[in-house]
Amino acid sequence: MSIEIGVLIVVGSFFISYLTLNRNRDKDVKNDASDSAVIRTKLDNINAGVESNRIDIKAQEMRVTGLSERVIRVEESSKQAHKRLDKMEGITHDN
Repeated sequence: MSIEIGVLIVVGSFFISYLTLNRNRDKDVKNDASDSAVIRTKLDNINAGVESNRIDIKAQEMRVTGLSERVIRVEESSKQAHKRLDKMEGITHDN
């Protein structure tokens, strides 16, 4: 009789252990899914920020290119103005 009670206790213990294992595994799966969703959301936000930065950098590059072209034109214009001033100085010094 005591062997039967011992066997029942062991079988009951295994059954309870199995149920506990399944319950904890389900919680782990839910926690992992939750963590994965949070990570995915954060990565999406980082990706959006990177894309925004790329757009800003492209716009900045276009502005710099425009300014470079304007500086070149201003330098050419100032060079021509200096040549005219040099000619005028030459005329006034010659007289």
